[in-house]
Amino acid sequence: MAETKREIERKYDVEAAAELPDLTGVASVAKVVDQGVVALDAVYHDTTDQLLLSDSITLRRRTGGDDEGWHLKLPVSRIEGARDEIQAPLSDSVPSELSELVRSRVRGAELVPVMRLLTARDLRHLLDGKGALLAELSIDRVRAERLTEGGGTAEWAEIEVELADGVDPVLLDAIEKELKKLGVERSAAASKLAKAQAGTALSAAKQLVAEGTLKPAKGKKGQKGEQYTVTLPKDSAVQPDPVTAADHVLAYVRTQRDALVALDPDVRRDLPDSVHQMRVATRRMRSAFRSYRKLLDRSVTDPIGGELKWLAGELGVDRDQEVLAERLTGRIDAVPGTLLLGPVRARLSIWNVGGSVDARSRTVAALESRRYVQLLDSVDALLADPPLRKAATASPGKALPKAARKDFARLEARIEHALALAPGEERDVAMHGARKAAKRARYAGEAAKPALGKPAKRFAKRMKAVQKVLGDHQDSVVAREALRNLAIQAHAAGETAFTWGLLYGQEEARAAERENELPAVWHRASRPKLRSALGG
Repeated sequence: MAETKREIERKYDVEAAAELPDLTGVASVAKVVDQGVVALDAVYHDTTDQLLLSDSITLRRRTGGDDEGWHLKLPVSRIEGARDEIQAPLSDSVPSELSELVRSRVRGAELVPVMRLLTARDLRHLLDGKGALLAELSIDRVRAERLTEGGGTAEWAEIEVELADGVDPVLLDAIEKELKKLGVERSAAASKLAKAQAGTALSAAKQLVAEGTLKPAKGKKGQKGEQYTVTLPKDSAVQPDPVTAADHVLAYVRTQRDALVALDPDVRRDLPDSVHQMRVATRRMRSAFRSYRKLLDRSVTDPIGGELKWLAGELGVDRDQEVLAERLTGRIDAVPGTLLLGPVRARLSIWNVGGSVDARSRTVAALESRRYVQLLDSVDALLADPPLRKAATASPGKALPKAARKDFARLEARIEHALALAPGEERDVAMHGARKAAKRARYAGEAAKPALGKPAKRFAKRMKAVQKVLGDHQDSVVAREALRNLAIQAHAAGETAFTWGLLYGQEEARAAERENELPAVWHRASRPKLRSALGG
């Protein structure tokens, strides 16, 4: 069974003969306890083209120390120096629970041993005045052996500081300040593996010099020879700045593709809000294909859009259950105790557990399917060789506003149609259609924001306000259907359905409020006219 812990650490480059400084008295460090030297033997696995390392992910099998086993480290973008480390017991091959978490990155590529690191870790524990562990401080003397074609070795030393669980990261700043006084600087390498790859690449560098891709940097000498500057090949993954209208749309699609790939392991681990964010990425990409279909060939984008709709639907089961459960729980919490008749909370809990299990299974099954991998491959192929139409080279200032105005006109027509209908099921359906149009218009504005600036940002913000009102209305429609079913179940079990009826009435009133609110929100969102705001 895999276990996860949050790792927050920093690494610093030092000379091979360096010793650990005494940090007693730095911030809240009251005592430093010597833990001796530990021998660590780690074999890192990756694809032959280093797909994991390129995303700052490491996967290793390590013996030695108190956490022997397999370690998968995933970056946490919100916190500097933080990674989630998922651990699994020792085995001869990569555990399936870890390989599944990198599936969106590696697809069908094989994970093979690429580097072996032999580390002698001289470890200290930094304790506070009560003897509680604040951080681990170590000096690691490392020997790296490249296991892929070409071989090579490298050796270095580094200081590593890793916070204990729950300790304020401000301690790392204080320690870094002290190390800087001693002339110790933070390592530029994201991980030991990244440093090992660079340090063992001398033979490959010499070959690239012979081919002209690498050139010696004049007047620069390293400790073990000449340094090199890199001339990136034309087909490098580094993307140029967008110029044409299609460039901006493709950059937006690429951002959503990257989000899908990055969120995949979060969804598999059932992290908060991950399903919602992944579903949003699928919708944004599909919306971009539809809004900007004059720029990209629909014979290519429509099939991908269909698969994105499928994926959003599979993810939606999980997300919709989560949102609905939160809404109904909030409703129950607001009801006075004297009006909670019967086992209301227990019935809601049973309903939610059953729905959540089914939804969760469906989400995981979708991510495990070949269909999902083929979808990711299709998006990669589109980005590598975009299916451009004649209008793709148009100026962003003309093509992008034109598409956004068209989405705005669609939304306007749908809102007018919905408001013209009498309250009831037909209006509910029409307002749901308007909600979809508002979302599409919003995403069109988001995609245009890098090119058009404030007008597009303002437009997207206004469309979001309309979407929010329509979304709350639709949530009420869904909630009423669930409450009706819960009332039927309660009645069949011999329970009173009074509270469920009360909640149904509240949701009905909420929907009416949103319907009454929509005209004013729409008036604000459409003034001044979009044509003026986006230069039409």
